[in-house]
Amino acid sequence: MDNVENIENTEQETNPIQDLIKASLDKDYNNANKIFGEVMTIKMSDLLDQEKVRMADQVYNGAEEEPEEDPDLNDEEDLESEETDEEPEDKEEEV
Repeated sequence: MDNVENIENTEQETNPIQDLIKASLDKDYNNANKIFGEVMTIKMSDLLDQEKVRMADQVYNGAEEEPEEDPDLNDEEDLESEETDEEPEDKEEEV
């Protein structure tokens, strides 16, 4: 009986992302679509669970709401700061 359990435990779990890539490269698009759907379902489920924990913390523990960061806004701010950094360099070259 122990041998059966050991064999089951030694079976390697595959990485779904690797399976997705392999299915895509093999042009098995139906299987790739199925794997993609499963991966996205897991990720969305994890995000919803995290949000539920955060909301419960706010409701029951009085935790303050953290401001949500929009990654697009951070990118725009980075671009603006890069543009202002570049302008003085261009002016120095003109002189």
